[in-house]
Amino acid sequence: MAPQTTSNHSLPSSRGYHLQPEPAHSSLTLTFNLGAPDEESYRISSSSDSSSDYAGSDSERSSTPSSRTSNNTARMMDSIPTEVPPANLHDMAEDHYFNANAPPKHLDEHVRLAREFIDYHAAAGRRLVLVTSGGTTVPLEKQTVRFIDNFSAGTRGATSAEYFLEAGYAVLFLHRQFSLLPFSRHYSHATDCFLDFLREGPDGSVVARDEDAAKMLHVLRKYRDARDRHMLLVLPFVSISDYLHELRSISRLMAPLGPQGLLYLAAAVSDFFVPPDRMSEHKIQSTDAADSVTKNKKDGNGNTTEDEETFDNFDSSPRVPRSKRLVVDLDPVPKFLKNLVEGWSPQGMIVSFKLETDPNILVHKARYSLDRYQHHLVIGNLLSTRKWEVVFVAPGMPDRWIRIPTPTSEQETPATLLVKEETEKDEPLDPKSLPEGEPDVEIEGLIIPAVKELHSKYIEDFGKREKK
Repeated sequence: MAPQTTSNHSLPSSRGYHLQPEPAHSSLTLTFNLGAPDEESYRISSSSDSSSDYAGSDSERSSTPSSRTSNNTARMMDSIPTEVPPANLHDMAEDHYFNANAPPKHLDEHVRLAREFIDYHAAAGRRLVLVTSGGTTVPLEKQTVRFIDNFSAGTRGATSAEYFLEAGYAVLFLHRQFSLLPFSRHYSHATDCFLDFLREGPDGSVVARDEDAAKMLHVLRKYRDARDRHMLLVLPFVSISDYLHELRSISRLMAPLGPQGLLYLAAAVSDFFVPPDRMSEHKIQSTDAADSVTKNKKDGNGNTTEDEETFDNFDSSPRVPRSKRLVVDLDPVPKFLKNLVEGWSPQGMIVSFKLETDPNILVHKARYSLDRYQHHLVIGNLLSTRKWEVVFVAPGMPDRWIRIPTPTSEQETPATLLVKEETEKDEPLDPKSLPEGEPDVEIEGLIIPAVKELHSKYIEDFGKREKK
């Protein structure tokens, strides 16, 4: 029987289990130092390891203690007459999460656009891939000023989308707002500012620099071809809740595609969140300067008073009074990859990513995720070498390392070695052995053909099963 600690997010039960998709393993608390406005530091404490990759990411997580429950929840759980978790536990957790977290305001419009896009390509018998990309925010306030984020700029997803288009797929690109986009990514990074590629012509017109014109024309032609043939649909999200609502709605629409549908979950999805009923309505204050207004304090004559701040925000002392600390108690985001595999898109091929920093656990964690959710492929990569190599972990197949070979002579370059995409090395590269800077080619140019190959086999095997 599972322990009876519960969180505000889980549905507590007197029968000893929680209405959460996965067993409890971790919790997270952030302690923020609000002592200096330019030095908002934070401390993260976690009861166990957690890493990203469910419905986009995978991590062990647990609930944090809380005694708050709803009457409806209590009545629902009391109606279950056994200590054995119900067979539809995942569905119940799904209903609870999506009822408690409001959908994004543009969801209906996004669903309409996605349905038209999917139905158009399903009728044409074309393969379609849903690519998720970029990070998800974790709002700390309902009127959000502060939020928790991650480092993802959406490079993997945006680059992969271009190679999927080259491979003949229609691409539905679900991305973090303002993250990198297919094609425009070539001119969106700080090191490749769009204006640096332009110059003023003799007649005052704006033209591409001679040395950049050929590349810009090549990118422009590919973009216009995708747009004119209706092969690319771009839809944004912002928060973790937005992402999960969008993912569930769109993946359900992919049913007409059958096995022709592919879900390529490259988004860096948050592992923890603040439930709405624990969020502050307004901006979290870093001082008590507004207390006299919000609490309407009165002096002895009945006049409103304003207390002096008990802490100087610019004090350089390392000691921070308790009144200046912000402790944020985060709940684990439910694991919906199982729901995705079994309910939202049961016929589509599902690919997830596993990002780690420790090379010793990468393959183990990827295999654990695959076994746990029974989907079709986990692409593992290390933070330090993710642009040089990845590992494919798939059921019934040996682990497959795909990497950009480093030159072995002055005559060889990575571009001429692409045919040697796989080497005999079956363990991660040592980052110290790699050349300085980024590779001359994009590893997604190797990843996507390999994914397409597996997708073709998946479609073939699906057809054989249907004939039996």
